[in-house]
Amino acid sequence: MLEEKGKYASATQNRRFVWEKVMWPLILQLNTTTFTTGQYKERRDQVCKELDIPSSKIAGGFVSLLLKGILYKENDLYSIHYRLIPYMRLGANCDYATAVREASTK
Repeated sequence: MLEEKGKYASATQNRRFVWEKVMWPLILQLNTTTFTTGQYKERRDQVCKELDIPSSKIAGGFVSLLLKGILYKENDLYSIHYRLIPYMRLGANCDYATAVREASTK
């Protein structure tokens, strides 16, 4: 029998999914460090439709990225942590582990 993931494992899985499937591809597509809620939702809905999963299933992942300091909110715009900007400029892959490590480095 499969055991359900604990609360923390699920939160990490949601953050990882949102970062790697929604946020980072959106940042690379826009080629800018900032995005709007509408741009995020459009990309999220597209990914959820392609993978046939409800957006409510990953809703906490976005908020969790804010709480981890990987994303920041200013007025109506969201932005990525400043240490992730070089990855964006290079068009490099920035997986979740890299994003967490860069955002938590002082």
